[in-house]
Amino acid sequence: MHVRKPTIGLAAVLTVTFSLMGGQAVATPSTTAPSEVADSAVAARVVTYDASGSAEFRSAVDRGAAIWNESVDAVELRPVATGQRANIRVLADNGWPRALPTTLGNGTVYIGRQAVDQGYNTIRISAHELGHILGLPDRKPGPCSSLMSGSTAGTACTNPYPDTVEKAEVEDNFSSALARTGGAARSGVVIVD
Repeated sequence: MHVRKPTIGLAAVLTVTFSLMGGQAVATPSTTAPSEVADSAVAARVVTYDASGSAEFRSAVDRGAAIWNESVDAVELRPVATGQRANIRVLADNGWPRALPTTLGNGTVYIGRQAVDQGYNTIRISAHELGHILGLPDRKPGPCSSLMSGSTAGTACTNPYPDTVEKAEVEDNFSSALARTGGAARSGVVIVD
């Protein structure tokens, strides 16, 4: 019986982790105790993004993702592997930047050239829109120190980093994901910034 209990616990943790990660499995070494497996499954959820459609904004998208990775521990944004389905699609278009979250950590981001043409910073735009996919709302009007203040901080604002409150909210969104069904992001709502 001692051999079966850890195996059943491990299977349950992997099943929950698989469903929370949008179909992406994470292997955990079999030498890890079940409680450690649960802790590591909650520690960082991997969310993949596909920036192949982001045209001239590709480096800004990668930098925006890296900023979130530097800022929070509960979620990690990674470029999608070839042949894999991404949690987040990032596209460039001629409109205003916007996000279409589906569930927490999933959706589509549009890096709109209209804001870039008006002088808004591409890395700030990218980090801001990814923030919506991570469950954050707009905080308008707001100061430049708030990433989610978006365009209300003005074109002179180039701060691409989330503030302490925004970091804590993303940490809570993802570390609490096992206790919730669904996500904190507003499903099916276009967030135009």
